[in-house]
Amino acid sequence: MDDRIRYIKDCEEKLKGLFAEIDETAYFNQAKVCEAFARARIAARHFAGTTGYGYGDDGRDSLGAVFADAFGAEAGIVSPHMLSGTHALTVALFGLLRPGDELFCISGMPYDTIRGVIFGEGNGSLKDFGVAFRCAELDKNGKFDKVAIKAGLTSATVVYIQRSRGYELRDAFSVDEIGEIVALVRENGFNGCVFVDNCYGEFVERREPSQAGADIIVGSLIKNPGGGLAQTGGYICGRAEYIDLIGKRLTAPSIGLEVGSHALGYQYYYQGFFLAPHTVAQALKCSLLIGEAMAGLGYRNYPAAGVLPHDITRAIEFGDAGRMVNFIREVQYASPVDGYVTCEPWDMPGYDDKIIMAAGTFVSGASIELSADGPVKPPYIAYFQGGLTYEHGRYALYKILGKLM
Repeated sequence: MDDRIRYIKDCEEKLKGLFAEIDETAYFNQAKVCEAFARARIAARHFAGTTGYGYGDDGRDSLGAVFADAFGAEAGIVSPHMLSGTHALTVALFGLLRPGDELFCISGMPYDTIRGVIFGEGNGSLKDFGVAFRCAELDKNGKFDKVAIKAGLTSATVVYIQRSRGYELRDAFSVDEIGEIVALVRENGFNGCVFVDNCYGEFVERREPSQAGADIIVGSLIKNPGGGLAQTGGYICGRAEYIDLIGKRLTAPSIGLEVGSHALGYQYYYQGFFLAPHTVAQALKCSLLIGEAMAGLGYRNYPAAGVLPHDITRAIEFGDAGRMVNFIREVQYASPVDGYVTCEPWDMPGYDDKIIMAAGTFVSGASIELSADGPVKPPYIAYFQGGLTYEHGRYALYKILGKLM
């Protein structure tokens, strides 16, 4: 037997118990989605597109209702006109915040691409419109700093939490952790909006942050909830009063969510959401397998090998630029699209450092598909995510081991 295959089988044997837990969570979430479809009485007519203003677009409105129901929220917006997770976050923040308000991020400095939205200068950012920003850094263990959070609540209008790690070296926050910190925020007198960037976390657990006290959750459809079929788009779910305000920013204050057409129809958005619990389970198994194998070769993982993740991303510390770049290139070589391409670091829009990215995906930039990326700077971390099928992740690991072993 090939040494690499033997090594992969050994890793799989160690992960059997965790794989079984993932399957149970996927079943629970699949049932939740099916029940949301049934309550919304989804039929083939909801897949049809509309043109012009889109008045009475049942497909659009029911899609938002299905997401909200499955995520335990009062209302939802799901739109192909939100172009990315960053765009969906931007729409939601501009809908909620006004000049003189303050955005208080309690999960450390947010991800690179949203920083320009929050405190960029001269680019139409929240700061340009008179919205203040403060940040509570995480403690030395990468967890919420409760003392700093309590001290910062007095002037906050919106409390912002980023569930996933971004390009930081920490574990993603679990829904339980988010629920606990939301309870602390409320206990200390905060009555405003608690806002969660939920990207990479949907369907990883049995609850979403909106079921643990968050008022608004936001994400991208080319990540978990699109199931690998959504070709673009974002979602925003939460309390109805906040969704109403955000809808007026998505379109216009005078018309809100009464308009918005999509001539190509909604089948892939519904079908992708239906597939999402299973697809996320596949991505989690890929993450665990890669993590177990890389840990066995001496590479540090976030989360640690053998621990159930709270999102679909995995950080692997290489400590060396060449090893990091080789790992990411092997992911590209294992891809179904542009698998012949050699990745190179480049100045990617919205990032402070050169980024190398493997994304040989059917949907451009879709990180629910097998992909890897990272800033080429010490300590040289590769961020691995996705995998529409476990088999693809296993094949990619075989390729990676050929380079690293």
